[in-house]
Amino acid sequence: MYVDMASIHWYPNRNSHPLNAGPGFHTLQTQANNNVALVQIEFKFNQQMALLLPSGGASSFEISITGKWKCCRPIYFTLKSSSRRTQFCRNYWVSCSMSMSKKEVWIWTENKQVMTTAVERGWNTFIFSPHSRDLANDWSSIPLICPLFIKEGELFDNDDRRVATFSEISSPQQLKQFQPEVGLPENVIIDLLDWQVIPAENIVAAFQGTHKTVFAISKTPSEAQIFLEALELGLGGVVLKVEDVNAVLELKEYFDRRNEVGNLLELTKATVTCVQTAGMGDRVCVDICSLMRSGEGLLVGSFARGLFLVHSECLESNYISSRPFRVNAGPVHAYVAVPGGKTCYLSELQTGKEVIVVDQSGKHRTAIVGRVKIETRPLILVEAKIIDSDNETSYSILLQNAETVALVSPRQVANGNEKRAIPVTSLKVGDEVMLRLQGGARHTGIEIQEFIVEK
Repeated sequence: MYVDMASIHWYPNRNSHPLNAGPGFHTLQTQANNNVALVQIEFKFNQQMALLLPSGGASSFEISITGKWKCCRPIYFTLKSSSRRTQFCRNYWVSCSMSMSKKEVWIWTENKQVMTTAVERGWNTFIFSPHSRDLANDWSSIPLICPLFIKEGELFDNDDRRVATFSEISSPQQLKQFQPEVGLPENVIIDLLDWQVIPAENIVAAFQGTHKTVFAISKTPSEAQIFLEALELGLGGVVLKVEDVNAVLELKEYFDRRNEVGNLLELTKATVTCVQTAGMGDRVCVDICSLMRSGEGLLVGSFARGLFLVHSECLESNYISSRPFRVNAGPVHAYVAVPGGKTCYLSELQTGKEVIVVDQSGKHRTAIVGRVKIETRPLILVEAKIIDSDNETSYSILLQNAETVALVSPRQVANGNEKRAIPVTSLKVGDEVMLRLQGGARHTGIEIQEFIVEK
């Protein structure tokens, strides 16, 4: 039984033959014209897949996933020149837009300030133990409160309808026995008393494809994050059992950061007006804990008002191996975009901090910094302007003067080859690059409204 579908957009050469799905694929739809061929295929979870491309010269293509795994994308593939066989394996995929919008949060507390803080942030389902019934009656006078009551190991609403069951898991045997069953209510709450990560992953795998929502009791926001990200998909929700207002605020901030991923960032085409060498400086390489694909990079700039999309080192070359986890981002003074609509200096990045990875279309995702390298290297200055507008502002960036450093360009397909980035060593006046325009005034990375001149 097939559960997902991929769409492959292929840009053929003039002499290429039609694109066909290879072994392991069930072709649903094939469309072709002079510019693009589209094949839609179905595949099974964890299935290794192969696509046979025609032998008529090099071609480029992209894959989009729909269905349960639509938040994932293939980022690892091998290309064998003899058969042009490209393999994609689910084990190498990473999440590019894990939306938190469908995750649920229930609150278990006896602190009224925690309750009001949660309600103000859109979480209005509360759990009450048997001895807290009077507290529930008191809080129920407040609009938008949905109280649930624990009784004999189950959860009931005001009308005494069963809403969820409780399960404690403290051993491998209990975990093995915890499986989707007929008769279980729509919601299941688990309390992982021992291990957390591995049991959560096992439960995500066991309940995938079912209509059950599994909640995990979390005593801290960091525990909740573990449960919400297990096996990338995460559990369906968490029960935040706290008496501290800050825990609610921290978890809401986490949700807000993750929900940003579903929104496209607006990028603008800018025309290069100046390219010149600029001497030596301390530049920063940012190595993240995720793999980037062609067209992706970090938003960096000398001024916060305009950030250039600096390409990752994912492209192959004859002289050095690709490093798809790295962006050679620029000097220590430069701004880099981070989650929450904020910026920070490249010199402030360190292991464990977060940045946003952006592609040509504005799709973005959060990535964790694994390492930062600062070394003295020759620099090159790039300046650009928005030509077809009344905006005469100049935007600039300094980058290492090396062939592996590139700026993302507007998407172009010519002669079967797709252009995604321009190395700074080949950059010239008149070339177009992608720019993110935003407010220039910043205080500790937060955009503010004030008069400012930067040059």
